[in-house]
Amino acid sequence: MIVSVGAMSLTSTASATASHLGHPAAALAGTCPDSLVHAVRAEVRRGLGWQPTADCVARALRARLPDPAAILPVPLRRGDPAGYQSHLLYAEPDGTFSISVMVWLPGQQTMIHDHVAWCVTGVLQGREYEEIFALAGGGRALRLAGRNVNPAGAVSGFAPPGDIHRVSNTGDTVAISMHVYGADISLLGNSIRREYTLPLHP
Repeated sequence: MIVSVGAMSLTSTASATASHLGHPAAALAGTCPDSLVHAVRAEVRRGLGWQPTADCVARALRARLPDPAAILPVPLRRGDPAGYQSHLLYAEPDGTFSISVMVWLPGQQTMIHDHVAWCVTGVLQGREYEEIFALAGGGRALRLAGRNVNPAGAVSGFAPPGDIHRVSNTGDTVAISMHVYGADISLLGNSIRREYTLPLHP
């Protein structure tokens, strides 16, 4: 059975280690590999458009997917029956990108949503099922445009406006995925721009 859970919020078990643009930072929940931060920073500083940046960051992440045990402590890798969890690992001081890890118990899923900026995801453990949607009926409905089953090792990058989707853990084990966003989610709280409750057209 799939359990719908609303917009994710950042969670943490560690104290903040930095401030961003004069604002208090959200507490960091784990460790982000320096090599990944440097690689993402280099791609972002190229100043490409959103989709090309997502594509470049996806290549960088694919080459550097970490072991979940190296970035999150055991309690945060177990999941939470109350809903899927997003744990902030890093936010660039200039606000251009942030990196988090999401942990899903079997059956947990997002609402249908889009994003404030480009996004890259990499599955570290388990399996995630993604449904991609497009606006239909003059923007008054959604139609299913695609489905992806993403096993461990799968990496994808996308950017608005073609970023309306729903993600769920359809496996029977905890799923863990890394997410790189072209925005500072330590200030925004999450990457979601809008949740969609429109009817689905066949």
